[in-house]
Amino acid sequence: MVVKFSRDVFVSGEDGYHTCRIPVFLQAADGTLLAFCEGRKFNSGDPGTPDNQIDLLLKRSFDGGISWTETLIIEESLPFWSAGNPAPVLDRRTGRIWLHYLRCQPGRGSHTSRPGSQDILNLLRYSDDAGASWSPPADITSFCRKMDEETWRCTVAGPGGAIQDASGRLLVPCWKYEPYAVFVVFSEDGGKSWERGSFVPNSVNGNEGQLALLHNNLILFDFRQEKSECRGVALSADGGRNWTPASCGQKVTAVCCGLEAVTLGKRRYLFWSGPRGPGRSNLVVRVSSDEGKNWSQEYPVAEGPAAYSSLRYLGQNKLGILWERGNYQFITFTCLKMD
Repeated sequence: MVVKFSRDVFVSGEDGYHTCRIPVFLQAADGTLLAFCEGRKFNSGDPGTPDNQIDLLLKRSFDGGISWTETLIIEESLPFWSAGNPAPVLDRRTGRIWLHYLRCQPGRGSHTSRPGSQDILNLLRYSDDAGASWSPPADITSFCRKMDEETWRCTVAGPGGAIQDASGRLLVPCWKYEPYAVFVVFSEDGGKSWERGSFVPNSVNGNEGQLALLHNNLILFDFRQEKSECRGVALSADGGRNWTPASCGQKVTAVCCGLEAVTLGKRRYLFWSGPRGPGRSNLVVRVSSDEGKNWSQEYPVAEGPAAYSSLRYLGQNKLGILWERGNYQFITFTCLKMD
C-alpha cells in the first residue's frame, strides 16, 4: 500500500475560521467525494466553549480528491452557537445522503448541556444532489435522547462512522453523556423515522465510534474509550438493537479513528486508520482479514502530528483518508493505492 497523493482540503486560518476540525469523509452515489468539517471561527474550542462560533462546512471533489471546490456552508450558526459532529450516511437504494449533526446553544456543550432541555439538538438534513444542496433541518432530538432522564445531557452522533447494512437499514453510531455509553440510531424506512438501539453493555467509558458491516450482516462497533488504553469493540446480530458486551480492541490513544469493511475478490477485509503514537502522531492504516480479531498488517501514511481521521474505500483498489494534520493546522485528504 502506497500513498498516491495528498491534498490539503481545509486550512485553519482561512475563509474566516480560526480552526478547522472534525473531518468526516463520504463518497456519494455518483462518485463525488464529500469532505465535512467544523469551521471554528474565533478559537479552537469544542462546541460550548465561551466566545466561539462553529459552522458546519463542506467541500466536494469531482476528480477523486485531486482538486476541491470552494467551501459550502451547510449551516451558518447564529452568533456563538455551534453546529458540528457531522455523521453522513448514503442510502445506496436512492442515492440520498442523510446528515446527522448537532446544534448547540451558546455555552452549551456535552458536559454543560442541561438534561431535558433544548441546549443541544440532534438535527437531520438530506441531499439528493451529492451535497450540492441540502434540505432544511429536522429536529430528531426526541428520537435520539430520553428527554425525561435526569442525567442524560445529550446524544452525539459520530463523528462519521455511519453505514447501511445489507437489508438497507441506515445505522448511525452515537454516544451519550452523562455518563458515557454508546449505541446506534437506525432507520428501517429510508430515513423517514429513526429509533434508538440499546446501549452497548460495559461501554461506560465509550464515545466517538465507527461501524462496519461484517459477514452474515453482523455489525461491528469500534469506539473510543476515555479511561482505557484500548478501543472498545462490540457486535450486533440484529441491526444495532442489541450488542454483545464491550471488549478490549486495539491499543491506541483516545481519538476518533476511521474504519471501513471492504470485499476484495472473495475475501472481506477491515481497514482502520489512526495514530500509531506516541499520542496523536504518526498516521497509519491497519488491515484485518479476520473481521477485527487481529490486525496483522500496518502501513505508515504520514509522520508527525495526526489526530482524527475518516476512512472510505473508493473502488479500484484505492482508499481515501480525510485527517487532521500538523496540530490541527490542516485537514488533509490522502489517497492510498493498494497492491
